[in-house]
Amino acid sequence: MKVLLVDDHPLILSALQAVIQGLGDDVTVVGAASGRQARQILREGSDFELILLDLQLGDVDGFELLVELRANYPALPVVIVSASDRTSDVIRAVDLGAMGFVPKRASNATLFEALNLVMQGGIYVPPMTLGSEPGEGKPEGDTVPSYLAIVREQSEAADAPAPSTLAAIGLTPRQTDVLGLLLQGKPNKLIARELNLSVETVKDHVAAVLRALNVTSRTQAVLAVGQMTREQGGAPQAWRHSTRS
Repeated sequence: MKVLLVDDHPLILSALQAVIQGLGDDVTVVGAASGRQARQILREGSDFELILLDLQLGDVDGFELLVELRANYPALPVVIVSASDRTSDVIRAVDLGAMGFVPKRASNATLFEALNLVMQGGIYVPPMTLGSEPGEGKPEGDTVPSYLAIVREQSEAADAPAPSTLAAIGLTPRQTDVLGLLLQGKPNKLIARELNLSVETVKDHVAAVLRALNVTSRTQAVLAVGQMTREQGGAPQAWRHSTRS
């Protein structure tokens, strides 16, 4: 596996390279100290399987670079590794197409868990997204779904049932296909083209998926699936896009 690590702090870059290298003997880590260098590396080699991106770069806003990477390399998953663990930053990153968000203060074990999950096709969402930071109001724009708060409350109760799983929410085979593509950040038109459906039919399926997850937006759907994935300890196969015709 070839990983591109984008971080402009030399010590952090070196430390993360060593940690990620520990994922296995077949892992190759290439470091980029700026957004400009990351662009150049990607232009010169297209065999990367994962990008780890810091949000605080000297030459470009990390969120802007995330948007650029998702647009230019839609099949290449991006995981944010940031000093921030603000709920609003996590939600914004997921909304812009990140497949994971790992705070830099997380343990090596957590980083390994997140990267393995993403490489299996899952989405890693840190526990911090279950609520706003102490002393803060709700973040502007989209908010963490009430579904996640319910899961947290249930998990804290001694006699609480286990959190819901994707297999238990009752999606049809076609709805799981739509969910898989939705989680990849694809708009309705591309989903319709890939599944050979009308845009209106895709809209109906998306609405059904959101209802099943008890959320009201795509971002909330990604967060909900990420939370369920993390609780289950692995990437569920239920929402991974199939070759069903």
